[in-house]
Amino acid sequence: MTRFFRPMLWPTLLTVLALPILIGLGTWQVERLQWKQELLAKIEARIGAAPVPLPAPENWPGYDAHAAEYTRVELEGRFLPEEFHYFTQGANGAPGYAVISSLEVADGAVVLVDRGFVPVALKDPASRGGVPEGEQRFTGVLRAPSERGVFDGADDPAKNIWMVRDPAVMGGALQGVTVAPFIVEAEEGAFPGEWPKAGRTRIDVPNNHLDYALTWYGLALVLVVIYLAWHRANGRIGRKRQ
Repeated sequence: MTRFFRPMLWPTLLTVLALPILIGLGTWQVERLQWKQELLAKIEARIGAAPVPLPAPENWPGYDAHAAEYTRVELEGRFLPEEFHYFTQGANGAPGYAVISSLEVADGAVVLVDRGFVPVALKDPASRGGVPEGEQRFTGVLRAPSERGVFDGADDPAKNIWMVRDPAVMGGALQGVTVAPFIVEAEEGAFPGEWPKAGRTRIDVPNNHLDYALTWYGLALVLVVIYLAWHRANGRIGRKRQ
């Protein structure tokens, strides 16, 4: 018996067009996976490294906070009385607020510091004490501003409820000062007292590229199987009897 294969025109053309696209998407995700793994390794190294001095205020214009994100920094200054309350969740998923305070690190220069999480019942500073007084020296993790997403709610400055951690927007309420283009998350134990609970830094960099790659490659394989099975079912693939 001799084998035969008589491909149909349109199924073949569609398969020839779709197959390289699916394989290309899978390969692109593999490349993204390697890039993401290198990025996560860099972040882990930064968080485990010794802290470096805070970027000086004269270097804030044009500063690339995304390039320096997750770098541990040393801060020194005095807290201003203003607090910003960023709506978020605690470690157990309970709603609450990240207490973000203004740290004056030089005359007219302020860094917004995420001092930690408080439950909704402790939103009012009077229920847990105000900002730490006097000169403060502590270590934190530099974070880039958050970008507003389509599902983020609107800020409510009147109630001091913020849905996005953007120092440029929050700092607009502070008059006569320059606000750093980044936020610093205080490390655990930076301040005395039970609340706010510092040490909230999370590596929120998703890494699903392997799943995506397997999905695209799987679709390519399914496409080939369906293509061959359809031709076989329609007598276009087989063996001729002699």
